[in-house]
Formats: sequence, structure tokens, C-alpha cells
Amino acid sequence: MRSFKNDLPYKCQRKATRGIKNLRANNTLYYFWRKNDCVLKISYKDGLVEAGCDEAGRGCYAGPVFAAAVILPPDFFHPLLNDSKQLSAEARYELRPVIEAKAIDYAVGIVHEEEIDTLNILWASVKAMHLAITQLKKARPQLLLIDGNRFKKYRRIPHQCIIKGDGLYASIAAASILAKTYRDDHMLQLHDSFPHYGWNNNKGYGTLIHRKAIATHGTCVHHRKSFNILPEQEVEA
Repeated sequence: MRSFKNDLPYKCQRKATRGIKNLRANNTLYYFWRKNDCVLKISYKDGLVEAGCDEAGRGCYAGPVFAAAVILPPDFFHPLLNDSKQLSAEARYELRPVIEAKAIDYAVGIVHEEEIDTLNILWASVKAMHLAITQLKKARPQLLLIDGNRFKKYRRIPHQCIIKGDGLYASIAAASILAKTYRDDHMLQLHDSFPHYGWNNNKGYGTLIHRKAIATHGTCVHHRKSFNILPEQEVEA
């Protein structure tokens, strides 16, 4: 059986075990890996149906921004669960079907490039979260846990913005994984039509290969026109 240790954050690799304890402190239920100090909170406030929300692709030069909303059961646990940016692609795709099977409900929202250019990327990201929340049909969230520090109120549901929440709360971490993997799948599909940009590897981010391809081939319909995509001084000959 493959060890999960290397997919955990560095501080969680020390003596990591599959053991779990449920601790209660300040009315919050915690996940706890024995013999180390890695902690993911399962809820912000006990007794509420909470949906964790996160986006993927906010800083990309090309492609849509994706967001996910996830409601997890209070007993959900997986030893790999963490902020998607801290996980390997293999671990993210291992987690996605687990999250989808075990979640009380989940949904993914998408805002495409044209609307990103109209709204700006911040509010396009918020709109993608709204679209995901709207699709939650099995349970109505009573509190939204938002990764980051900006959000626009969704209907009458209270929300809590949490900086780096995807590394603190299980539901936000789960949302980050769904948003990231579904967006990566989309960029792989776009790569088939535009292989010269290297989206199979960079997923639309502004890597040197991507910038050089833009300098050679120009932009395409999937690039965000409102972004300062190609500062000339950053492109090496």
C-alpha cells in the first residue's frame, strides 16, 4: 500500500499515523493526527450546516475560474485531505472521488474568460462561488466558509471569510481540491486545440513557456484580455 506521508504538509510528515481523535475545544470539532501537530477543523461553529468554498485559476493568464462548494459530514476523514496546493496531482485525483462519494453535497461553478474581463477576476471568482452554492440541492447551508478575505453576500446565508482557510478547514480544503481538479481537466481539453501554449503542464498560468508561446503565436480566445499577460521584459530570447 502506498504511503501517504509524502503528500502531507511537512509538519504532518513527522510520525504521521492513520489514527484520529475527535477533540472539542471552543465548540469546534477538530481532526487530529496523533503524534504530530497537523490539525484540520471540521467546522467553524458546531451545529450548523456549513459549506466550504474555494476557487481555482484566479491568477491564470488563460481559461475560466472554477469554484467549488462542499458540505462534509461531521465524521469525514481522509489522511491526505489538505489545501490542494500542498498536494500532488496524484493525491488530488485520489481525493476527488472520495470527497464526491462522502460529501453531503457538492457543486462546481465556472465563470469564463469574457466575464472575467468584464467583472474583474476578484468578482468573477466570487460569482463562481455563488454559482456553485446555487447548485447545492441536498442540503441548504447555514454558514458559508470562504477561502480568502473578500466575498459578496449570497442571499441571506451568513458567511465567514478565512485567510488560508483551505489549510485550516476540511470543507474548504475539499472545495479547493474539486475546483482545482475540475479546472485542470478543462485545461487539458483546451490543450488539445491549442497545444503550443503548454496548458497540459502550466494549466494557463504564466510560466516562461506559456509567455514565449504568446510572444510567438499571440493570444487566443481563451486568454484573459484584461490581464497584463506579456510584460516584454519578462520574456527571454
